[in-house]
Amino acid sequence: MKIAVVCANGKAGQLIVKEALSRGLDVTAVVKGENRSAAGKALIKDLFDLTSEDLGGFDVVIDAFGAWAPEVLPQHSASLKHLCDILSGTETRLLVVGGAGSLYVNPEHTLQVMDGPDFPDMFKPLAAAQGKALAELRERNDVKWTFLSPAGDFQAEGERTGKYILAGEELTLNSKGESIISYADYAIAMVDEAVKGNHIQQRISVVRE
Repeated sequence: MKIAVVCANGKAGQLIVKEALSRGLDVTAVVKGENRSAAGKALIKDLFDLTSEDLGGFDVVIDAFGAWAPEVLPQHSASLKHLCDILSGTETRLLVVGGAGSLYVNPEHTLQVMDGPDFPDMFKPLAAAQGKALAELRERNDVKWTFLSPAGDFQAEGERTGKYILAGEELTLNSKGESIISYADYAIAMVDEAVKGNHIQQRISVVRE
C-alpha cells in the first residue's frame, strides 16, 4: 500500500509517518521544506501547488494540515478543497486529521462541543474553521474521504498505549469518563483506517481506552 502524508513535518504528521512505516507500508512525506519525518521518500512541494499527477500513484493520502493563527484559519477549508479537487473522481482515498470541536453532544446532532459554555474561547476560531471544512467536505460525493476527529484532550506528548475506542459523530468518553487521546494513539487509529478503509465518506472519532 502506497501512502502519502501531506504536511508530514507536523507533530501529527510525523507520528502518522512513523506508525505507517512500522507496519511496512510504502510512505512518502509531502512537505514544504526539508523532510523532518522518518519517511525515506519525500515530495518537496507546497500543499497548494500539488497536482493530480503528484498524488495519482497513491492508494491513500493523509491530510495532516494544521493552522492556528487567525489569519491562516481559512486555509483549513482552502487546503481541503484543493486536495479534494485534485483527487476528484479517483480511487485514491483521502483521510483527514480533524478536530474535536465539531463532534456532537446530543443524539439529534444539533449541538456541537464548540457550542458548550465550557469550551475555551481561545479555541473557538480553530474549531469553527475545522467545522466549516468538515461541512464542506460532506458535500463532496466525488472523493473517497474520511474525517477522523480526536478526543477533546488531544495530547501531543501523550503516551502511546496502543489501545483506542473507535466512535462516530458524537463525543465519546472512555470508562474513566475522559475524552482524551495522545497523538501517538491517534496515529494508530489513522493508519488502521488507511489500511482497512471501512469509513468512506464518514466522520469518525477516537478516544483512549
